[in-house]
Amino acid sequence: MTRSDIQLVRSLSDKRGRSEHGLFVAEGAKLIGELRRSNLRIRRIFATEGLFEGPEVECVTEKEMERLSLLKTPSNSLAIVEIPRYRLDAAHVGQRLTLALDDVQNPGNLGTIIRLADWFGIGEILCSPATADCFNPKVVQATMGAILRVRVHYVELAPLLAQAAARGVPVYGTFLEGENLYDAQLTDGGIIVMGNEGRGVRPDVAQTVTRKLFIPPFPADRRASESLNVAMATGVVCAEFRRRGIR
Repeated sequence: MTRSDIQLVRSLSDKRGRSEHGLFVAEGAKLIGELRRSNLRIRRIFATEGLFEGPEVECVTEKEMERLSLLKTPSNSLAIVEIPRYRLDAAHVGQRLTLALDDVQNPGNLGTIIRLADWFGIGEILCSPATADCFNPKVVQATMGAILRVRVHYVELAPLLAQAAARGVPVYGTFLEGENLYDAQLTDGGIIVMGNEGRGVRPDVAQTVTRKLFIPPFPADRRASESLNVAMATGVVCAEFRRRGIR
């Protein structure tokens, strides 16, 4: 392992570095094992002795992994992976249930939402440009491998959602003035919009929402917390859609 290897890995902790090199970092034997079985291309693997074999693998000591790792608790292996490029078919967005994230900025929230999407069989997520980078190391770790199966697109949400709504695709969003999620009629397909942790959904994106939903506290008339964490709310909404058999 050379100084330039360490410098490259360090540069990939920053979005600018990831964009410049077209690479991201994944750590841990379980995640790297999944990566090796996926279609993503791995450039290098640094691992302690006996974990992996192959021409792309370089054995390193635990001390060297401490210098290389981007985690607070160093892992036993680290992979440098090419960032996948996915094509978005805008004309068919929302034919199957899709998530849209409007400026979700906490990496932990984004990672959890990607993991939720994978669990509930949602294959694509649309993200506003200001949403956290899905290949941020914290996001990658939080997805627990889901980033390998869920396609994440960064797009200007308002025009894309407006086009989908014009085609008759239901655009759902969670709002305090929305209809009770458990009483609302839900249709096959559609886009579920989730907003920023503090500000919610931006006004231009909110204008594209055709079906406003509300997650009620229990009991409904009890004074409760002001709102749910965005990842928690996403899980509640996705679970209800899937409980109804929405595809």
